[in-house]
Parts: sequence; structure tokens; C-alpha cells
Amino acid sequence: MAGEALARNEVAEMAMKFLPRMIACALIGTGMMVGQLAPALAADKVTFLTSWFAQAEHGGFYQAKATGLYDKAGLDVTIKMGGPQVNGTQLLLAGETDFMMGYDIQVLKGREQNLPLVTVASSFQFDLQGLMTHDDVTDIAALKGKPILIASTSHATFWPWLRTKYGFTDDQVRPYTFNLQPFFADKNVAQQAYPSSEPYQAQQQNEKVKFFLLADGGYPPYGSTIVTTEKMIAEKPDVVARFVKASLEGWRDYIKNPAPGNALIKADNPKMTDGQIDFAIEKLKENKAIDGGDAATLGIGIITVDRYKKIYDFLVEGGLLDPKTDWQKGLDARFVKDLKVGVQ
Repeated sequence: MAGEALARNEVAEMAMKFLPRMIACALIGTGMMVGQLAPALAADKVTFLTSWFAQAEHGGFYQAKATGLYDKAGLDVTIKMGGPQVNGTQLLLAGETDFMMGYDIQVLKGREQNLPLVTVASSFQFDLQGLMTHDDVTDIAALKGKPILIASTSHATFWPWLRTKYGFTDDQVRPYTFNLQPFFADKNVAQQAYPSSEPYQAQQQNEKVKFFLLADGGYPPYGSTIVTTEKMIAEKPDVVARFVKASLEGWRDYIKNPAPGNALIKADNPKMTDGQIDFAIEKLKENKAIDGGDAATLGIGIITVDRYKKIYDFLVEGGLLDPKTDWQKGLDARFVKDLKVGVQ
């Protein structure tokens, strides 16, 4: 009996010795099974609509997609390309996209009609719009009285500003059909352009040209803004905040190492060449479009109330906007105010 009791005690001691390990294993097994059964927390689905076919001017968004910045922010982002037949405002207001690449004048004209459009950040600290001239032109003022090719939409954006700023007249205007041959054929003609586009095409044709950025003369709008709706901000402010932050981090990384973003750009737009992309990035850096201006101290993507007031004033003074428009509803700077992306 004594031997039997001793044996039972030894078994009990061994059980007590190994019990914690057995419990731990059981708990781990149970946890693994629960983990397998429970679905992972789903990322928030977001759609972003660009303003045109994929290009370097959209690089920050493609970079955020390519390098996992959106994934890290808990976002499943789909980037859709815009184009000549795409009405971004309609798609945004219809809920077909959550964010779009917009423009201050577009948003403020929308607010004039009580459309709930809101700018929450800006890719570029100024509009990249400018004028391309032949090599003998010294400055924009020298174009007074000379033919200038502009698109029909430009009559409601920068043309009134040029008239006021430089004394240009409407009889100088000629239609720009996005074909450079009329410009090449007439050494007296200037035309609207972007630093990364038309000058590159001219370079490919061995044409010597100059480019003058309107922002250097005080043209006030931001460039390639991130626009959403009042509804999106009210119902999903956290999604807005995460999308803005990840996108601006994408811009920060794109100007350092654009290769990941470029791969997705070319996948979406196979006609985009390495030469065109490299030229565009060079011009973005040269003009400090992303990290210059207020962005140098306040961070990439910054928008301010003071700057937006200047845009409103410019539109009102040019007769392009009803003075009664509630321009302050056209922006919400909370999402970029304290981020300071890219600021050392």
C-alpha cells in the first residue's frame, strides 16, 4: 500500500510539473483555431480618380500603392485614370469614387452651385500651368499682342489672369487643339503648356523653346489637389485622414526613388515612356512643386486658409466667381495641418 501511495504521489507530481505546459499548448491550439476561423480585419476600400492618363504627375499615389503605404494604413486603394471623356465631379458626387484629383477653381465653382466639394490636400504647391514660347522670347510680358494658343477651358481659368496681369487682349487668342504643329510652324506663336509635357515634345523635335510658369508671376491656385465630399468627411473622417497621410508619404518617397511608382504608371498607361517620366520628375524637382513653398516648412500636401482666400479673391476680381460663394467650405485643412510630411 505504501508503494502504491508513493507511485500515485509520483504521478501527481509529474502531472503538476507538466500541467502548465499542457494548458499552454491547449490554449495556443485553441487560439490558432480561433485565428483560423475569424477573418482578418478587412481594409477600407477606397477609390481615387486621377485627372488624366497615368503619368509622373500622379506618381505619389502610384508610389503609395506600389510600396504598401496604403496597405499599412489599412486601405485597399483602387486608382482609376481620368481622361478627356471623364467627368470627375459627377463621379465623385455620385459616389463612384471617394476622392479625385481636382483643381481649386473647379471646387470653388462647384461651391458657387452649392456642390459639396472639399479640398483636403494638394500634391503640388502651385499649378503647373505655364506658357511655352520660342527661344527668343525674354518673358511673358513680351507676348503682348502676339498670338497665344489656349484651350477653350482656359478662358475660365488662367486667361483672365493673364489679361489683367499683362494687359493681354482676347484678339490674341487662338485655339489650342493639343497639337504642337501650329506652334512649330509659326515662330511668333506662344501656347499654353505644362513643364513636363509640351517642352519635352518640343525637345524630341529638336525645337528650342522656353517655358514660363504662371505661378512665378503670382497665379495663385494649387496643383493636383485631393478632393472629396462633405459626406465622406462626415461619415469616414478616419479614412480621409489615412488616405491623405499615406498619399503624401507616397509623394515624399516618389521624389527620392520613383521606380516602384513608375512601374505601376507604365502598367496603367503603356504609352508612357521612361524618357517622358524622367523629364517630368526632373521638372517637378527643379520647380520644387512638391516640397517647395509652404511645404518646405509645413509639410508636403499643405493647404492653408490664407492661400485659399487669395484664390477666391482672384476669381472674384476676374468676374469668374460669385462673391457670395462660401469659399471657406471649399477646403478642410485639418487633415494636413500637423502632418509635416517630408519636413526634417
